[in-house]
Amino acid sequence: MDELVVSTEVYADSEAVYEFLLDFPQYARYSEYLREVRTLQGDGGPDTRYALTFAWWKLTYTAHSRVTGVEPPERIDWRITKDIDASGCWRVTPLDSETNETNPDGPSCEVALEVEFDPSSASPDALDLPRLVSFDWVLKKAIPLIKTEAERVVERAVRDLEGSNRDVDLDVYVDSDRI
Repeated sequence: MDELVVSTEVYADSEAVYEFLLDFPQYARYSEYLREVRTLQGDGGPDTRYALTFAWWKLTYTAHSRVTGVEPPERIDWRITKDIDASGCWRVTPLDSETNETNPDGPSCEVALEVEFDPSSASPDALDLPRLVSFDWVLKKAIPLIKTEAERVVERAVRDLEGSNRDVDLDVYVDSDRI
């Protein structure tokens, strides 16, 4: 499994951050390639199902995901349910004033988007490819975009959570030869 973790400090209360992250349909506002998130079933808790429509290059694809577990206000777990073995979570960790050097007078927390996926599990039947375009070519071009997109989503979500623009210092961990 390949792994990607993007984390940063957010100057907001961890419970407010958690509630914000439960609203999966808003994620389309933060991504260049995610066009729409539709709720198929549920209210954000366990077994909530979503359809996530991505568009890149000449391709459009709808992934289906399911919330597999929640631990308020610390964790939201999810899994892609068709075409690829992929899962992840949002992790929210409160920071106390002693460890909170950048915002000692207010609440803050660390937020991390963690993603695990197996590119070799991707189904070539999932995409209607143009003639003369191979599925392997698409994977080779698309996989490196995952890191950039994860960074963009976290940065933009932080700006909405805090209500202001600032340079967001991201910590990025990658365990993959393809990203």
